[in-house]
Amino acid sequence: MPKQTRRNFIKTAAAAGSVIAGLPKKSNAAPKNILSEDRMGVLVDTTVCVGCRKCEWACKTAHNMPTPSLESYDNREAMKKMRRPDHTTLTVVNEYEFDDYPKFPIDVKVQCMHCDRPACVSACIVGAFSKEENGSVIWDTNKCIGCRYCMVACPFQIPAFEYHKAIQPEIKKCDFCFDRTSKGRLPACVEICPMEALTYGRRKDLIDVARRKIELYPDRYINHIYGETEVGGTAWLYLASRKFEDLQFPKLGESPAPGVTEAIQHGIFAYFLPPIALYALLGGVMWINKNRKKSEEGEE
Repeated sequence: MPKQTRRNFIKTAAAAGSVIAGLPKKSNAAPKNILSEDRMGVLVDTTVCVGCRKCEWACKTAHNMPTPSLESYDNREAMKKMRRPDHTTLTVVNEYEFDDYPKFPIDVKVQCMHCDRPACVSACIVGAFSKEENGSVIWDTNKCIGCRYCMVACPFQIPAFEYHKAIQPEIKKCDFCFDRTSKGRLPACVEICPMEALTYGRRKDLIDVARRKIELYPDRYINHIYGETEVGGTAWLYLASRKFEDLQFPKLGESPAPGVTEAIQHGIFAYFLPPIALYALLGGVMWINKNRKKSEEGEE
């Protein structure tokens, strides 16, 4: 077998690049990003939530994820520390206690916000994320190359990666129960909520409902619908009795995530197959570093 040299590797990589560049078919790197006037959303009234965590159980059940019995969620120990959604739990409920109202903690459900102009969709270089017509932001595992740009881009720190999997790790996040809602069903968390703290409907109608609640009960709600304008708007909207910063909501402006990354990245990846190019590049870097290390060890 001929000895592999850096020059031979460069020639091989160049040849592979020529083959890739010569492929006529355009890859599907451009994302689907539909912003329908009739997109759906959920209004979360945190003044009604009692922290039963049935939504956590329903979410896991709907997505075929391992979960203990529904009765086990009555244990409130899990809410003694702040949690974030991860690869094992797509939604969590956190509890906040305040000195002025120690007997009345505030419980807050956390999940993907399904932004109107999602940063994850813009950041994904292969179009694995998409904003669907019904408002859902979903992820296609068949397109993903594991770059995890979505995790860096998300202003709410939601997408989670299965680092423990060596083969075919996936990004995990709430998908707004896309399979259920596509068939006319409610999201699992909305359907199970015993206090009706979650209201599913057209986003623009939910904003009207929220404004009406604030108008009717000014002593109960602060005059702010979280998600109405944050980062250009989100499908999940929140009402609360305290400032949202006190409930660990990120303080964000009204401007959506910049679209510059989308224009550049999708343009670069438009005319070749990203996984092939990526693996060729990574393989080359690994080969050079390996041989450099051997050379340094030989000199020592």
